[in-house]
Amino acid sequence: MTEPYLTKKLQPIHVKQKTISQLLTEMSRTAYQGRKLGETVDIWENMIKEKNLTIAMGLAGSMSTAGQWTIINWLIQNRYIDVLVSTGANVSEDIVDAMGFGYWQGTHMANDEALLKADINRYYDVFGKETDYRKMEELITDFVLTLKTDHPYSSPEFFHLLGKYLSNKKIPAIAATAYENNIPIFSPAMVDSAYGETFLMAKNQGHNIILDSVKEFDQFVTIGTKTRDIGVIYIGGGVPKDLTQLIAISVSPKTNDQGVTGRDGHLRKGLQEYYYPHKYAIQITTDSPQWGGLSGCTLEEAVSWGKINSETGKRAVCYCDATIALPLITHALNERVKTKRKGPDMTWLFKDLT
Repeated sequence: MTEPYLTKKLQPIHVKQKTISQLLTEMSRTAYQGRKLGETVDIWENMIKEKNLTIAMGLAGSMSTAGQWTIINWLIQNRYIDVLVSTGANVSEDIVDAMGFGYWQGTHMANDEALLKADINRYYDVFGKETDYRKMEELITDFVLTLKTDHPYSSPEFFHLLGKYLSNKKIPAIAATAYENNIPIFSPAMVDSAYGETFLMAKNQGHNIILDSVKEFDQFVTIGTKTRDIGVIYIGGGVPKDLTQLIAISVSPKTNDQGVTGRDGHLRKGLQEYYYPHKYAIQITTDSPQWGGLSGCTLEEAVSWGKINSETGKRAVCYCDATIALPLITHALNERVKTKRKGPDMTWLFKDLT
């Protein structure tokens, strides 16, 4: 008689020359967060190889100052993500580096009062010059001054035009790469970053633009009506994760609870409300669930909302610093997947732009 609890034997790792992909495969056969890290690669690879799937990434925190923005560019260029939902910080602080100014390795033990007097901003163990940050803000302000004052812009429209502006200036920031590959960037809390200051700087010059968060949300939820399935990748949590999760359940109010033709939806027991759980889900986080925040919320908890598929083998939460996990995962994908993926057409989001 087969013991039901003993179906997969743990396999110890033997040290020898191997690729990152091979190492992570072996890690997936071990335990703890090494196992989860290996599982995330398998799930992301399955997303890439599946047809009729839209892959959305939620990118929280300040990852660009940590040297991760070029990885996001690579994911966009290879179409391993189709939609980016980001904090304003990640798609503004990358511009500093892309302009050629850069950041410096520092220490979290620095004298912060001395840094302030030296016009140095500290991001844990990274140093950045305030003068460089201001030059980035001035560049964005110059772009904002080119926008119409009578057109309500959603964040993907804003970043599409900013990406065009940066691309023409040969500044290879995330927005420029997204523009060149027709990938939308949503940033629902973008004023909580350098962008808020640039809007005020433009307003001081008599140029007041309009951001339409309702239009933005409508566009975002519409993605859920134009795809068969959705896979999600969360780097951290926060607003980017929360917005991305809502595609699964906010399609119903958008369609007046009529459902989406061509999608396998589910109906709530107590009311006429459809939900479409994400087929795949990955999260890299350092937070834990008991504090009640979304950054630590497990994907299993999201099952109760109808936001995540309950099927095993389609989701993984890895509790790990993203500056460790993301480079390893993407390098493994680079070794495993040899062709650029053809994702869904997202150009409909920019049809109102001229």
